[in-house]
Amino acid sequence: MPSVIESSKTKLAYPRHEPVIKNATFKVQTGEFVFITGASGSGKSTLLKSMYGAMPPMEGELVVGGMEIGRLSASKLYKLRRHIGIIFQDYKLIKEWNVEKNVMLPLIIAGFPKDVCRAQAQKLLAHVKLSHKSDKFPLELSGGEQQRVAVARALAHNPFLILADEPTGNLDDYSSQVVWELLEKANEELETTILVVTHHIPEMFSADYRHLTIENGVLYEIR
Repeated sequence: MPSVIESSKTKLAYPRHEPVIKNATFKVQTGEFVFITGASGSGKSTLLKSMYGAMPPMEGELVVGGMEIGRLSASKLYKLRRHIGIIFQDYKLIKEWNVEKNVMLPLIIAGFPKDVCRAQAQKLLAHVKLSHKSDKFPLELSGGEQQRVAVARALAHNPFLILADEPTGNLDDYSSQVVWELLEKANEELETTILVVTHHIPEMFSADYRHLTIENGVLYEIR
């Protein structure tokens, strides 16, 4: 089974700071669901950023989707990101766009016809139980509703990889359940590779998964 992510002795640091990640060596195979845990400030989000090119490695090698992150030109990085779904803890929805158009964003960027974009958006909004809010704007939604829109957007273009940063960290129980169910379904039915950084793995999570953790800048396999 091919690797979606391959990291070899990856070191990550912010300018003029000590390394946050000192050694990240691991592989993520196609179709796996992987949790990365660790204490606050351990480097979980930093490691996630590196995987979509927001923070290239200082040392080591990080390959995502067959592309070495540290050597990508801006155009190739843009191409890679078009095939990755990213779920941010703070949602990052476009406030001036309604819910439907926010979900359509990856498809608009990819150049799909408007009717295709709209049909896919409506399908996903039904999955996250927000069809009735399609013409609302982000600031008219609760935090849980905004995150469910963000998850729908991340899935809109059928990415080969989803990277999620504390996707349920600020959500109520109902919205958390909807988010986890949707990610499990994408993993099981579409074989989408999913990597989630979080403080805690949900107790009721039913899909098969691997568990990695970061301690003192080093990544370890737990399960």
